[in-house]
Amino acid sequence: MVLRALRLAAGLLPFLAAQARADDATPPNIVLVLFDDLGYGEPGCYRKDSPFKTPNLDRLAAEGMRFTDAHTAASVCTPTRYGLLTGRYPFRIGQYGVLTTYSPPIIPKNRLTVASLLQQHGYETACIGKWHLGMKWDGKPGTEKSIPVGTRLLTPPNAAGFDFFHGFTHARNIGTIIEQDRVVENVAEVENQPRMIAKAVEWIGGRDAAKPFFLYFPMCPPHTPVVPAPEFTGKGGVTGKEASYGDWLHQGDHMLGQLLDALERKGLASNTLVIATADNGAANRPYPPLRGSKSSIHEGGHRVPFLARWPGRIQPGSVSDATICLNDLMATAAEIVGTKLPANAGEDSVSLLPVLLGSAKNSTREAIIHQSPKRDLAIRQGPWKLVFTAKGKRELYELESDPGETKDLAAERPEIVERLATLMRKQVAGGRSTPGEPQRNEAPVAWDKPAGNPKKKTPKPGTR
Repeated sequence: MVLRALRLAAGLLPFLAAQARADDATPPNIVLVLFDDLGYGEPGCYRKDSPFKTPNLDRLAAEGMRFTDAHTAASVCTPTRYGLLTGRYPFRIGQYGVLTTYSPPIIPKNRLTVASLLQQHGYETACIGKWHLGMKWDGKPGTEKSIPVGTRLLTPPNAAGFDFFHGFTHARNIGTIIEQDRVVENVAEVENQPRMIAKAVEWIGGRDAAKPFFLYFPMCPPHTPVVPAPEFTGKGGVTGKEASYGDWLHQGDHMLGQLLDALERKGLASNTLVIATADNGAANRPYPPLRGSKSSIHEGGHRVPFLARWPGRIQPGSVSDATICLNDLMATAAEIVGTKLPANAGEDSVSLLPVLLGSAKNSTREAIIHQSPKRDLAIRQGPWKLVFTAKGKRELYELESDPGETKDLAAERPEIVERLATLMRKQVAGGRSTPGEPQRNEAPVAWDKPAGNPKKKTPKPGTR
């Protein structure tokens, strides 16, 4: 027993020494890699019998921390990205569905984002990849799928705090490539992602180690269009009708690996926090025991892989069961740079730093609110999850014993239903779910209507 303890202590010494060195380092670089529609059961580090090849996601799990209870604020793309960059629930602005090519920006210039916060604290910031948060164009010169080269943006992603933008609006016009405030090229779909990763690697290569940076890399895989590059054909580990999907997912994982390798070559890996996660669950691919998939209010719609590596600060090979939300990046960034968020920013964001550094087992988050494009809402606290369907029904699940949400306990546990409904009422009405000055929601939130009451027609995804 003593010998085993000595060996364990010896194994921790390099980590503790690196942690001590990191305490004196400059603020860390932050690289956020956002997969699109990556299911909880797809990476090998989350499911041992996964047929998909994800060596770089698995590498992050081995070199950092793997979260088992990470969630997006929404079960579809646009609202999740709003929550991730602003730290605010998207239902507060009435955003439930996804935007189209010519949808206006949903993040106003005066709204603090992770990027603008870090920019204010000396970070260089870049977004390379899929935006999908709305853009204000100079007219409407093209179509939903293609916009002419030279077309100018009046409100590009730079307005949300990014010094550099190179990417595309969303997957439906993946061939239209934008840099800064104008369309620079139209390419074949299959060419887009190789160009995105090449630009991201180039951008990392041009960084000065003395100045911290934030790179937000929202990729397309495994979202449609499924267009793996020729060098990935047959490499994804899947055969049959799912082969191309496996190749596409593998290409996304390979892009993650290219970013990790670029950090190593530049000598930046030791002081870079890398986070890889997803914007919602897999599309039409439920992975038991979780119920549902993308667009669902159930766990398969919003529980996602979440991996974090920060050498010398995050314990390698560690696993956290803390219940977290992608919204939490805002408060985490604020704590990293040692600042306090103003009252009107990050209203639904809680810092993950204590969990990442191992000083706390659980997040201090009181609860998480989820939403679906059908306007279903749910509140999660501890093992309990209370669903408010758009039709006025309430469903209660105990997730520790029933992660598949198979047994509705609402009738059996009315006291839990009432407690969570009261908490929901408080967090919605106050305009925030964290301590602080109450804020104003920008849209009404109809979550508490009795069953059978008439309701407004629900907008289809793709509209606001």
